[in-house]
Amino acid sequence: MTILKRRTLITMLLMGLIFVSCSNDDDEELLGNWIRKSSFDGPARSSATSFVIGSYAYVATGYTGDEYLKDLWAYNSDGDYWEQKADFTGIARSSASGFELDGNGYMGLGYDGTNRLKDFYQYNPDSNIWTQKADFAGSARYSAVGFQVGGKAYFGTGYDGNFLKDFYQYEAGSDSWTQVNGFSGNKRRNASVFTIDDKAYLVAGINNGMYQVDFWMFDPSTDTWTKKRDIDQDDDDDESYNDDYVIVRSNASAFSMNGLGYLACGESSKTIWEYNPSTDVWEEKTALEGSGRTDAIGFSINERGFVLLGRSGSSYYDDVWEFKPQDEQNDDDN
Repeated sequence: MTILKRRTLITMLLMGLIFVSCSNDDDEELLGNWIRKSSFDGPARSSATSFVIGSYAYVATGYTGDEYLKDLWAYNSDGDYWEQKADFTGIARSSASGFELDGNGYMGLGYDGTNRLKDFYQYNPDSNIWTQKADFAGSARYSAVGFQVGGKAYFGTGYDGNFLKDFYQYEAGSDSWTQVNGFSGNKRRNASVFTIDDKAYLVAGINNGMYQVDFWMFDPSTDTWTKKRDIDQDDDDDESYNDDYVIVRSNASAFSMNGLGYLACGESSKTIWEYNPSTDVWEEKTALEGSGRTDAIGFSINERGFVLLGRSGSSYYDDVWEFKPQDEQNDDDN
């Protein structure tokens, strides 16, 4: 056998080994199943806002690609259907922030196509009425996070012409905002938050074109932030820490259920990762069975997790998916 033929054979064998290795990795089965639910009754959109009250999720505002919206829809998770409610009374917008507090929904901030906003509103589900409240005390901004944890509600981060990392607490009784401790991480917009056991977890986002990998936990009882493990690949020798993380992203959807957190989609991605606070480790689950998307909504209702709406390029979605993290993926149930 000539030297050239011997080299060619060795090269082919090495390529075959690489192919087999990659195929085995790609074929690894992940746990989790997605069930398609009743489609959203309003126009398809991205960058909408949501809050959950009881067994209902409320979805408001957003952008269709042509129009900024101010409609409000309620999803009945028990009956799997949508009802239109009173339109939001502020300016139509996208990339607003919201939370639930004491049985009412709250929403504010955002972008109306020209201006960054700082107005703030309360929605009463019993009367189906919106009421304007005190303006947000920070700068007008969009793509901030909003959350309620431990009976306290917050807005923070976002973009006001500068990437931000400040946080403010809202007090419903006095209708007032108070600046609270920010975290020691990087500034960002389009981050994601989920809550577990009266702690909030802030993850992902973007700052000046760079995806953020630092990951933080907030304890409202002490008003302190604690840094958790970064969400990029591991550089240490801790074998319990996954060294194949591909979690880094922005504009993702987040929710929690049964003591675990979930981060899904973003930048037309379909992947979803599960976070276990007891180990501070993420595990990849079965990717969304619908189209990959960014600027979607994620929420949980009574320990049930959902991802809906969003866009990919110029395509806007109105589909709704429920995630079953402990079920095996089934191609035949949608």
